[in-house]
Amino acid sequence: MKRVLVSETIAEAGLDLLGSAGHDVDVQLGLTPEGLCEAVVGASALIVRSATQVDAAVLAAGTDLVVVGRAGVGVDNVDVAEASNRGVTVVNAPLSNVTSAAEHSMALLLAQARNVPQAHAALQAGRWERSQWQGVELAGKTLGVVGLGRIGLLVAQRALAFGMTIVAHDPYITQETADKVNAELVELDELMARSDFVTMHLLKTPETIGLINADMLAKAKPSLRIVNVSRGGVIDEEALASAVRSGTIAGAAIDVFDVEPALDSPLLGVDGIVVTPHLGANTAEAQHAAGITIAEQVKLALTGEPVPFAVN
Repeated sequence: MKRVLVSETIAEAGLDLLGSAGHDVDVQLGLTPEGLCEAVVGASALIVRSATQVDAAVLAAGTDLVVVGRAGVGVDNVDVAEASNRGVTVVNAPLSNVTSAAEHSMALLLAQARNVPQAHAALQAGRWERSQWQGVELAGKTLGVVGLGRIGLLVAQRALAFGMTIVAHDPYITQETADKVNAELVELDELMARSDFVTMHLLKTPETIGLINADMLAKAKPSLRIVNVSRGGVIDEEALASAVRSGTIAGAAIDVFDVEPALDSPLLGVDGIVVTPHLGANTAEAQHAAGITIAEQVKLALTGEPVPFAVN
């Protein structure tokens, strides 16, 4: 029997799977960084979501760790290099939230196009401001998809149903893949210049941090609206806030931030920017899938079997 420390809420089905395999499932929520370092002592596995930082200090304290499981896609809150140095496997659940993230991208795309949050807030406050919140249609517009992986493809498919034209930038995919959604592959600066809407679907890596910056935003149409439900940091927040305030672009809808919780982001309080608190994977279906998947991966790692979703 191995002790599995779970520091954030995952689906009960995942906890049950680990328990039925004979492991001691130790759920400790709301740990401070210091508390996590204490709690991880003696644990063979650590399961987190996006809020817990698994840094060098945590890994140093967890001398018995065999595996760290991230119940979701991105692993930028885990020091993968340090885990590798210590022989700790890092696993994730890369397929668990693709539909939820794609649907939230579409929700923000529509909310941005039709000023839904602003109109809702005005009416709730007793103001009937019908003429003020004139929107734009998606039909006939060009959607630029930055990152045409699993989620980007799902967003493109849904955008096609709205009558949009798709251009995409992704140096790692083939034209054959792009053809599945009738997408034209272009360089990023061309995508920014041609698009009426842009959606981001990227991992946070040294290459993608600040990918959309002031220079890129300056290439855009004044009517551009940009949506990010991927990872914080791929858009320069100060540059985006400035671009929307100045009218360089028309607006944005942002679900992920440089620092979370994002209570001090420059994107807050800017007219024309819709924000949500990292809800892309926050559906019952996605959380169930993530819990089951990560439990299965941790279980395999603890028994020394091959782990399909190991990231190191």
